[in-house]
Amino acid sequence: QVQLVESGGGLVQAGGSLRLSCEVSGRTSKYYTMGWFRQAPGKEREFVAAIRWSGGSTNFADSVKGRFTISRDGAKNTVALQMNALKPEDTAVYYCAADSSFSGTYYFPTHPSEYDYWGQGTQVAVSS
Repeated sequence: QVQLVESGGGLVQAGGSLRLSCEVSGRTSKYYTMGWFRQAPGKEREFVAAIRWSGGSTNFADSVKGRFTISRDGAKNTVALQMNALKPEDTAVYYCAADSSFSGTYYFPTHPSEYDYWGQGTQVAVSS
């Protein structure tokens, strides 16, 4: 079992920055993929970014490329999502997720159904 706990959400003005953190506990593997998703009211949960637990490879949704970065700290067992140049359309509940299956070297899971473990979410609100 893997437990995920997000933190760092809040209210920020457009153009500002926030850093979300996901604390990971339980049994993990270098084959895990860690992802961030978001869900706005009335919309489906959508992929934001992902990183291999082993480090290095990352993947981003087109809507956040160049503005968001994802990183992981193996010593602290955390995954961070740095969000810069925030826009009102980034407003959503952000979720940390873990995919425990081996996705291969080049494939990144981007659908929520591909992830096994989820955090409780943290609210991000961007005002215009």
